[in-house]
Amino acid sequence: MIQHGRKDHKNRLLREGESQCKDGRYRYTYYVNGKQKSFYSWKLEPTDKLPYGKRDCVALREQIEQLQRNQLLFGRYSESSYTVLDLVERYVGMKTGVRKSTRAGYKTVVNMLKQDAFGSRKISDIRISDAKLWLIQLQKNGRGYSSIHTIRGVLRPAFQMAVDDDVLLKNPFEFQLSTIVINDSIRREAITKKQERAFLKFVKDDPHFSKYYEGIYILFKTGMRISEFCGLTIHDIDMEERTIDINHQLQRLSDMEYVIETTKTNAGKRVLPMTQDVYECFQTILMNRKAPKKEPKVGKYSGFLYLDKNGMPMVALHWQKYFEHICEKYNSIYKEEIPKITPHVCRHTYCTNMVLAGMNPKTLQYLMGHSEIGVTLDVYTHTSFENAKDEMKKLSII
Repeated sequence: MIQHGRKDHKNRLLREGESQCKDGRYRYTYYVNGKQKSFYSWKLEPTDKLPYGKRDCVALREQIEQLQRNQLLFGRYSESSYTVLDLVERYVGMKTGVRKSTRAGYKTVVNMLKQDAFGSRKISDIRISDAKLWLIQLQKNGRGYSSIHTIRGVLRPAFQMAVDDDVLLKNPFEFQLSTIVINDSIRREAITKKQERAFLKFVKDDPHFSKYYEGIYILFKTGMRISEFCGLTIHDIDMEERTIDINHQLQRLSDMEYVIETTKTNAGKRVLPMTQDVYECFQTILMNRKAPKKEPKVGKYSGFLYLDKNGMPMVALHWQKYFEHICEKYNSIYKEEIPKITPHVCRHTYCTNMVLAGMNPKTLQYLMGHSEIGVTLDVYTHTSFENAKDEMKKLSII
């Protein structure tokens, strides 16, 4: 059907990409990352006469000029020289209205790509096997599964944006991560009631760590996220109604900026009732809290429960270090060691204990601040053979 040649039927020179069809139309063929595209016209130049009976149309070379102008306006995004780093920066630049902590995560991925040779590769050259091999190499170079999961979590939607814009035919990062990268992350497990009691008693009796006992006890007995606990102020604690109003969280970014974020999910906004022992812990915290010369303020929030030596609110990293040092000291004294305990292990332990105590799953979902009941039951609930055995005894099966 197509007659390719250097000249048309009027013996005029045809340029690269131009050809003439048997029906007399002119065709221009171009490629976008391997995908062939074409457009047609009944005249090559604007001055050409139309064949008899044909409607007026834009000349082929006028259309080519318009395409070139559009490509210039669109930037290098539609060209084969566009790199992985260019693509990710474009994607990140469109993510307005995200949390500061999320934007900090984007920045980390961008900075990594600036240092990695993969970032300078053309997006048109990236195949699925290239993406898989790169992620495998990242793990070989020492990056953990969680870090790789985060990196891929930015690259996959970035490449999908290119697919949706018809720049690429296929997303090279559209595959199951667990099939090519080993999940070497340590699953956070709940500790037993015996271990919890031993840990809390050790903290309470220790001359140095006892000042953190009430905070640690509250984490074990409420299941709060550590960022929610750090964000609590004296205004969020209602000692008369015995409730804890959770409506925000406190974060400290890598550049040491303190920010108040909304809760992780909409379900994270909740009011927790206090048990008697939690109430007494808050009483002690409020009684021992020394008013600083100048109350630190983060956004519109002030009156944080725990302050560090610099007079700023304690953040998750403080508590993670306290837990780490407590575990180290405990295991250096006792033969029967306890496993690694973190603030998030407290949350897992609370959820598991509530399930074993027979709490209604939907009630527990609310207390945990989960959007989906599956997260409450599948991720945060841990059972063992002993738990199963006890349940069977209750049912008189054993």
